Amino acid sequence: MDAKTERKERETAPAEEVRAQPRSDQQQWPPSDKKRVENERADDKRAQDTQANDTPSDGNKPGLIRRHPYMAAIVAILILLVIAAVVIWWINARQYEWTDDAFIDARTVTVGAEIAGRITDIAVTDNQPVEAGTVLLRIDDSDYQASLKQAEAGVVAARADIANVQAQTEAQNAKIDAAEKQVAQAQAALEFAKSEDQRNRELLAKGTATQQQAQQAASTLRQDQAALDTANANVEAAKSQLAVLQAQGKSAEAKLRQTEATENQAKITLTRTTITAPVAGHATNITAAKGTYAQPGQVLMMFVPNEVWVKANFKETQLDLMRPGQPVDIAIDAYPEKTFHGHVDSVQAGSGTAFSLLPAENATGNFVKVVQRVPVKIVFDQPPGVYLGPGMSVVPTVKVR
Repeated sequence: MDAKTERKERETAPAEEVRAQPRSDQQQWPPSDKKRVENERADDKRAQDTQANDTPSDGNKPGLIRRHPYMAAIVAILILLVIAAVVIWWINARQYEWTDDAFIDARTVTVGAEIAGRITDIAVTDNQPVEAGTVLLRIDDSDYQASLKQAEAGVVAARADIANVQAQTEAQNAKIDAAEKQVAQAQAALEFAKSEDQRNRELLAKGTATQQQAQQAASTLRQDQAALDTANANVEAAKSQLAVLQAQGKSAEAKLRQTEATENQAKITLTRTTITAPVAGHATNITAAKGTYAQPGQVLMMFVPNEVWVKANFKETQLDLMRPGQPVDIAIDAYPEKTFHGHVDSVQAGSGTAFSLLPAENATGNFVKVVQRVPVKIVFDQPPGVYLGPGMSVVPTVKVR
């Protein structure tokens, strides 16, 4: 290797390697390279000395807090503030229980036809607010008007039958009175005939009366006795006829009650041709149309009352301190900028799964414990003043402490 190539490799080698070369090699370098290496060594030594002077020994080195006292104080204050905030948050959070498994609930009403007939009028539109008693729809009432008139006519006829029986009863009572008077008259005649017969027998025995007179008196006695028996029979016949009339009167009264019931039923059926709102609310999901023939039990529309509440499904582990009457803050997803206030009304006596269509049967198969949810009814302290419908999502927060 020539001197030129060797010098080039030495220039490209690191300073440490150059310093690691034996002193014999340094003596072989050219004067210019030797001077350069010495200068590099001097620079390295000065850098090391400077670093040693700038870095104090471990025993004399000041701590980070002493070097930055203000920064350390600020960090300590921030840590204390964070700890205080966490403690305050935890103390405050212990006073509340909340859930996002909650929604608006209401007792929706299914509006259906109770009678058969053609729909003649739909008085409301979809989602229209209505008051209690507002007409929702009408069914053709011509047939039911005729039925009502027929029932009314039956009531009039039944009342006439009762009046007729009452008149006959009064006439029969008069006949009974007359028959009883005839009995009294026949009784008096019979008493006189008995006296005459007794006198004639005594006179005949004394010889002062003829046989003909005695026979005549005896015949009159028998005739008066027969007249009395006939009068008594007439009285009994009149009384038996009165019993018949009384039975007819009861039958007429029963018929009147029957016809009155038919009339009331006709009136009720007629009122069912007009369907009204049971309470204040909104008519929705209207499926009826004008001209459609409605059948009994057919659903024509749904009705949502204005009275709504919150059904919140809390975990059973959240119910330890929950009681009726506790205040609740209600956040409704549809109105994020508003907060509504209410209170706990009641806690359902059983978990939601216990009243489901297919309740869980934990006595069979493998069992995995799952925290159950219990529905809690929350009512508003004041009417919300906004539109709320069943199924809308809410987040209630109950203050339990």
